[in-house]
Amino acid sequence: MTGGERDQQDFVDAEQGFVARLVPGVVRAPDGRVVWDADAYGFLDEECPATAHPSLWRQSRLVARQGLYEVVPGIHQVRGLDLSHITFVEGERGVIVVDPLISEEVAAAALALYREHRGERPVTAVIYTHSHVDHFGGVRGVVDAADVAAGRVPVIAPAGFLEHVAGENVFTGTAMARRAAYMYGAALPKGPAGQIGCGLGQTTSTGGVGLIAPTLDITATGQQETPDGVRIVFQLTPGTEAPAEMNFHLPDLRVLCVAENACHTLHNVLTLRGALVRDPSAWARYLTETIRLFSDTTDVVFASHHWPTWGQGRAVRFLEEQRDAYAYLHDQSVRLINAGYTGAEIAEELRFPPALERAWHTRGYYGSLSHNAKAVYQRYMGWFDGNPAHLWQHPPVEAARRYVEFMGGTDAVVAKALTSYDAGDLRWVAEVLGHVLFAEPDHAGARELQAATFERLGHGSECGPWRNFYLMGAAELRDGVLGTPTRSAPDLLAALTAEQIFQSMAVRINGPRAAEAGRLLLGWEFTDTGDIWTLLLSNGALTPMCGDAPRGEPPTVTLRLARATLDAVLGGRTTFADEIAGGAVALDGDAGALLTFGTLLDKPDPDFAIVTP
Repeated sequence: MTGGERDQQDFVDAEQGFVARLVPGVVRAPDGRVVWDADAYGFLDEECPATAHPSLWRQSRLVARQGLYEVVPGIHQVRGLDLSHITFVEGERGVIVVDPLISEEVAAAALALYREHRGERPVTAVIYTHSHVDHFGGVRGVVDAADVAAGRVPVIAPAGFLEHVAGENVFTGTAMARRAAYMYGAALPKGPAGQIGCGLGQTTSTGGVGLIAPTLDITATGQQETPDGVRIVFQLTPGTEAPAEMNFHLPDLRVLCVAENACHTLHNVLTLRGALVRDPSAWARYLTETIRLFSDTTDVVFASHHWPTWGQGRAVRFLEEQRDAYAYLHDQSVRLINAGYTGAEIAEELRFPPALERAWHTRGYYGSLSHNAKAVYQRYMGWFDGNPAHLWQHPPVEAARRYVEFMGGTDAVVAKALTSYDAGDLRWVAEVLGHVLFAEPDHAGARELQAATFERLGHGSECGPWRNFYLMGAAELRDGVLGTPTRSAPDLLAALTAEQIFQSMAVRINGPRAAEAGRLLLGWEFTDTGDIWTLLLSNGALTPMCGDAPRGEPPTVTLRLARATLDAVLGGRTTFADEIAGGAVALDGDAGALLTFGTLLDKPDPDFAIVTP
């Protein structure tokens, strides 16, 4: 296949199997709020302007297409209604839903579009391919939790799913959501100078996020299940794109789902929103296993982002090139680590070989080679580069004040930065003005020049998240904090175990204040499940323990309540005081201890500053 043919093949594939679009392409919450607007990207039909990287513009044109598509007879996808795609696999009685998007509103709209053209098939199973919110958050838009609880609809997920959902969406969920506002740019205006996409999809929907806990775990590669008469063979791929992830094969249809392990972009080894560092070496090994297990019986490969690849030869080539990209990224970064290079130096040095550079699907639309190389360094070497000058540096504000003083004061630094800006040295301007803004965040000249710098850097970025980070930084310097567009829901807490709930409390404990409060024991007796837990507060640390306190120590206070009551309190729908007054919570012991405990829980700030202190 020639280069010109490969240039056009993605556009052919992206339209193959088209059935119908959602018209209009707007999805609203029950209160009328717009949670998704696919029509806002109509400007992408125009020629690429000077305010966008031509390659990212091309990718966004492909990704922005929305509607119902047939992958093969019996498998359909709705694309372009969220960051991810939802897939419908038809069974004997109804339809299996794979990865129900971020928000219940868009998931429900996708199911309605499917049923409009394929009939009123009931949902007979749900599959979560992995533990990221764009693959489970809309589940309540496609299935009733009561049907799941009654065993009528199994929910299938890889082993470890709930553990990692808690780690990414609860324990550090506030910080990740705030940075995701920058990464996906959902609050930015859509347009040639604004948000045009993020490479993996267009952006994130902003509706209600929920979770129904899995009822069937996939625990081993080769495990076979037959939901609704559909034979499925699973491959576990932990530690690849997500810490809990799986591919699956439909042998009777000769179709392979690779979850998010092989998409039409280089993915992230470490996302800019924050996450555990992934292992690109394991990622490559699992793709090798995927090829070995399934390539001989696969005619189509699809993922939960982008468009499928048809034809056995093309599918294998796609998987091999994806595999080689992650292997090369890992191995060459490690080679340079052992040559004494730091992460930043590796990022400047590393380039893909020509064959991978020519492949559109290995370009850095979502995960750049630059920040991925730094992530490999971080995985093996940590934050410290070995230079003792970097061992005990001042924090940002204190360092910034000293830098600015050494450089002649704020006005002098801004004047010098303007000279560098006019010379096109934008990376240096961004670094220098970063010091100015942390030393004097209200300096109007520095704010506007940094905003202009971020804008130019964003417009030149091939990587969608880089563009969005830069443009969000510019917007917040000019207009103030835009906040976090994504919303969570109490359903997420309700699906977690009691231990995960108590661990989420532990990371909110204000340690210094808790240390002053002394030792507390809180007993929890859940009247609906019979579970008993004890929370020990000691030396500022909260330790959850299943059962009674060790050595028979009596609790300072014991609460008797239903688990749903705890979920309602933590979800902000009620308070302990109201539930105690209403009789839903019974207390034994020192009621003041519960009040003291409540004062020790910090409330996370979803709108913390990023480009200023």
